[in-house]
Amino acid sequence: MTSGLRLHESPLLRRLFIALGFVALLLGLLGVFLPVLPTTPFILLAAFCFGKDSARFHQWLLDHQLTGPLIKDWYEHQSLRPRVKYWAYLLIVFSFSISVTLVQATWLKLSLAGLGLLLLIVLWRIPVRTENKPQQP
Repeated sequence: MTSGLRLHESPLLRRLFIALGFVALLLGLLGVFLPVLPTTPFILLAAFCFGKDSARFHQWLLDHQLTGPLIKDWYEHQSLRPRVKYWAYLLIVFSFSISVTLVQATWLKLSLAGLGLLLLIVLWRIPVRTENKPQQP
């Protein structure tokens, strides 16, 4: 597995990466509760940023029970498991449907619907990993 850990040489850029890593992590955590913010891309961005600045925070994300498997899967396969992709589709449709129903302004409904459609297209473009199952003799 490629861990993505290559600390940057510039102290200034390392400070920028750590700040961006914490902002991405915060946005990812907010994305758990807010339907419009996606969680996964922000967690992956945080892992990338911490991989450029802080071996400690990078390892913390890799060892975390919630973020670790997601990051390791992405580093190893650069694809999603079919089950993960299915749930992502389901959650996007569910959360955006609720959001579109709750807002009043037509322009906001159209904006949310467009953003939801855009997220579905981006998710559709991410490759699906086939599960390696042991073969029967």
